[in-house]
Amino acid sequence: MKKKVILGSASPRRRELLTQIGVKFEVCVGGGEEHYQSTKPAEIVKELALMKAENTACAMENKKSHLIIGADTIVALDGEILGKPTDEEDAFRMLSHLQGREHQVYTGVVIVDFDENERKSITYHVEETTVVVQEMDDEEIRRYIATGEPMDKAGSYGIQGSFAAYIARIEGDYYNVVGLPVAYLYQQLKKLGGICF
Repeated sequence: MKKKVILGSASPRRRELLTQIGVKFEVCVGGGEEHYQSTKPAEIVKELALMKAENTACAMENKKSHLIIGADTIVALDGEILGKPTDEEDAFRMLSHLQGREHQVYTGVVIVDFDENERKSITYHVEETTVVVQEMDDEEIRRYIATGEPMDKAGSYGIQGSFAAYIARIEGDYYNVVGLPVAYLYQQLKKLGGICF
């Protein structure tokens, strides 16, 4: 029996990626605060992804035969977490640190699998990708910030947008940097009954 796939994320990029690979899904975003205890980037994204999936599950009346996806992406430079910028100056600070260097992007993906009796099992995964940014001068950074693109993105950039001009190379999953390791996720959904042919 095919299970219903629920994306517990408001991210338009995650919606686009799931649609791109042909997954039929609905979006349901649970409320609740998201505070993490972990200090390592890989553990932080796992913790936050689980919170998102669990918050979504709590917001749903019927969970029978549902697969709920929670995901969270962070950018880390030398162990410092670079979240979404608070303003343009914060974006400038982050992009200034990233230029000419390599950093890591982590996405945690959690699938909460409810069976027909609403018993649940949980699958965890963390994807890590290394990204190297070209040298940028202050004018290039300011010009990029003026596009508005950095303001809702971890690390203040979107690899799939105009910032592509400054990506020297990546090592690992490109789609992980966009916000969802879709090849991994597709295989898991297929295994758990979220995709039928």
